[in-house]
Amino acid sequence: MNQNAVGEKPFTIEHQSSAERFVIVVQGQEAVLEYRMLGAEQVEFTRTFVPESLRGLGLAEAIVRAGLAWAKEQAYTISSSCWYVSKFI
Repeated sequence: MNQNAVGEKPFTIEHQSSAERFVIVVQGQEAVLEYRMLGAEQVEFTRTFVPESLRGLGLAEAIVRAGLAWAKEQAYTISSSCWYVSKFI
């Protein structure tokens, strides 16, 4: 889990590997980064979503950076079918 902050309020990025996603819960709402494994050594990031009321707070960037850091730590080959994630690759 990674600790970050929205304004003055901290948030945690949780990796839910069994669901193949990273999640940030803020004010009871979920921002997500979804992925799928393509074999044992390749990951494809497929979708990011941030609820409208939480947009503009940097959650999408934080969650994408966390997902990419995880994939690099695992030495996975990284691909993306999500336009937002592709901006960071």
